[in-house]
Amino acid sequence: MKEGEDYEDAFAPVQHTTSARVIISIAAADDLELHSCDLAQAFIQADKLDEGVNGRVFITQPKGSDEDPDTVFEVLCPLCGIQSSARALHLTLRKWFKSQGFKTAGFEDSIWVHEAGGYYQDSLIVLAHIDDTLMACKSSATLKKFQTVFLTRFEGTDEGPVSTYLGAELIRDCVNRTITFKQSVYAQKILQIY
Repeated sequence: MKEGEDYEDAFAPVQHTTSARVIISIAAADDLELHSCDLAQAFIQADKLDEGVNGRVFITQPKGSDEDPDTVFEVLCPLCGIQSSARALHLTLRKWFKSQGFKTAGFEDSIWVHEAGGYYQDSLIVLAHIDDTLMACKSSATLKKFQTVFLTRFEGTDEGPVSTYLGAELIRDCVNRTITFKQSVYAQKILQIY
């Protein structure tokens, strides 16, 4: 990758913080179920790297390998640390969401919306931030149905009702239909580092 070039090969869109807060606010105001999933080893679940999208990637062999020292290896699937891996994962998720009838939410290419009807009885909103997903839906049955389909395609875990998202603690008050963001854990981490 070269600075100022190859942008399309490495760029993986993530939602703006404001957009995530708006979706979470809608979930609070409309009393939507709000769950999260975490993809396990997300990058290796992305479709194979190919010349048309990400270019071919070669690496030297790891230390301690028994191969000929002059041998290099071609990376066939995205790995953590390769610049184009997040992009490959995003393209894989985009292809899958489209195949399931989801559409992007306007200018946010990592927020997916499925209107009520068809396979899912109620509308679904899914925020995909690399390997962390946040799902909002009125019906817990529809949400569970989506999670089953999603976690059949992508290996991961259902984290249940959201309590943290991208480092922020979310405290939900269903009676008053509010969600409060706290970043005290993140602040403590920063203070310990510096």
